[in-house]
Amino acid sequence: MPPRGQQLPETRQPPPPAQRRSPVRPWGQGSGQNSMPFGAPPLAPDDPDATVFIPRVGGVPASPKWPVADPDALRPYDSLATRMLPRPLSGAPAGPLGEGPGREATDYLPRVQPKAAAPSIAKSSGQMAIASLVSRITGFLWKIMLVWAVGTGVENDSFTIANTLPNSVFELLLGGVLSSVVVPLIVRSQDDPDGGAAYTQRLLTLGLTVLAVGTVLAVTAAPALTSLYLEKGGQANSALTNAFARLLLPEIFFYGVFALLSAILNAKHIFGPTAWAPVMNNVVVIATLALFMLMPGKISTDPVHLSDPKVLVLGIGVTTGIVVQAALLFPPLLRTGFRFKWRWGIDKRMKEFGGLALWILGYVGISLIGLTVNTRVLTSGDPGGVTIYANAWLLFQLPYGVIGVSLLTAIMPRLSRNAADGDVRKVVADLSYASRISIVMLVPIAAVLTVVGSPIGVALFSGGVNSVADAGRLGQALAISSFGLLPYALVMLQLRVFYAMKDARTPTLIMVVMTAVKVPLLYLCPVLLDARSIVLGTMLVNSLTFVVGAILGQVWLWASLGHLRSKRALGVILFTVVASGLGVAAAVVVGWIVPDVGVRATAWVKLILQGLVGLGVSFGVLAALRIEELAPARKRFTRLVKRRQQSTRG
Repeated sequence: MPPRGQQLPETRQPPPPAQRRSPVRPWGQGSGQNSMPFGAPPLAPDDPDATVFIPRVGGVPASPKWPVADPDALRPYDSLATRMLPRPLSGAPAGPLGEGPGREATDYLPRVQPKAAAPSIAKSSGQMAIASLVSRITGFLWKIMLVWAVGTGVENDSFTIANTLPNSVFELLLGGVLSSVVVPLIVRSQDDPDGGAAYTQRLLTLGLTVLAVGTVLAVTAAPALTSLYLEKGGQANSALTNAFARLLLPEIFFYGVFALLSAILNAKHIFGPTAWAPVMNNVVVIATLALFMLMPGKISTDPVHLSDPKVLVLGIGVTTGIVVQAALLFPPLLRTGFRFKWRWGIDKRMKEFGGLALWILGYVGISLIGLTVNTRVLTSGDPGGVTIYANAWLLFQLPYGVIGVSLLTAIMPRLSRNAADGDVRKVVADLSYASRISIVMLVPIAAVLTVVGSPIGVALFSGGVNSVADAGRLGQALAISSFGLLPYALVMLQLRVFYAMKDARTPTLIMVVMTAVKVPLLYLCPVLLDARSIVLGTMLVNSLTFVVGAILGQVWLWASLGHLRSKRALGVILFTVVASGLGVAAAVVVGWIVPDVGVRATAWVKLILQGLVGLGVSFGVLAALRIEELAPARKRFTRLVKRRQQSTRG
């Protein structure tokens, strides 16, 4: 940046202050001209380590993904990951930074023309999309197989709680800070004289040490960790949960290895192995469950033995999947010429992000408090509540993960660029458009889920040792919570807007309010509901919490950005609700005329016919009303049909 007082070359001036409001100022960032993001110490203008933050480029993988229910949806702070360019030194011309004055003059980030994506990135995008889809399908398949293998009783509850622990500990230990703070600096370190080798070695040394110590402590403290999730006097089997936890908690270390190696490979524009490794993890787990189902007998729940063959096969097999996932990244990393050696010390560039890391850690910690209370309440009810909730939650996220994320992919990079430019008017326009697309696409799906929820549960999960009644309860949990699908998507969108404006504080505060609302309502469930219905109450509370979060986020954004074009969004909601109501009515009528051909077969028929008719009528009415927000989905569908026709002719 030019020294203070030096005039910048003549450029197009921004609108006067009366017409333009700056985005929310990040927590801890003062009003001084030389302030740094997130409260970091100021750097001199000619410091070569000073950086300009620009949003991630579309097509570049957001961050390493490890297998949780829906990584993108559960980790909104991934949006903070950025590419970074050095600031121009004192006296350098401002032209290369694009239009508009520099930050020192206006407190706006300069507009940066992003470089064209490297050919390897563009070439890999299609492959990564396929790998992501295959990973979702295989991951969902093994969850269904687990229900078939052990049912939705106390055995599955114990495994599910134990399998949640490695993800939770890893995310608190390293995951959130790794993706949002450390990983972006890997790209920047590529410009070092050694190509980033020293920084990468320091990162691996620090990361592996923290992971190893954390994993040993977690395995040692397994009973204490599981006790956080189990309600005293409840229906959970603490001994079985502890046995599974001791076998599964070593995953923490290998989750971290996978995340670190993925970050290094992505920085080198190598994406294929990181995309396909989770698929191989799922394949190993599927093979494990197939072997488990072939073994005679059942898991002993009283007494519980860690040496129980079925406990060992399930626990070691699932952990082996994570080990394989991490191990598959070593060969491509070695082929790049990188060699690891222990290098101790903390790179000074990491110190720029201390404030951000604390807010991200706060976000993760608060969300884990909500998860812990939720699990304790579930274990106070009938056995199977944890399993039913986990699978219903997985199904609940599926429409957003498949449809919402793909449709918003093109919007979020543009929104981030506009936020970096300080162009509030365009940020509001992008936010409004993304919200309206979410409304049009997700409200009809949520409405139809209220009708087909029970058929989905019976069709997918009533097999093996699992009963039709328990599968139906899972479907009921999905149906009763489906109204929260749109608020959930809006909360994820709103948090991304705050992160795009480099505001890490507000999302954490919103999570605090949501958790403060959620926890008392969860503790009311055992008081007001019978033991079998507690899981339905927790799913209902979960959706209500997202309604509160969406309203709070909208108000907070209105206070920060001003007019949000809410009237237009309300109009779209009105038309979409009418169309969805007609779709639901049509789906109900179809359900009346479906003959009884057996419980599971009837469920499949209802799922297919009611789903097709309900969604067909809903989107057909929206198309007839010429709702413009339907255009992106319509264009994509048209392209797929044309591509299909061309491949058929060929």
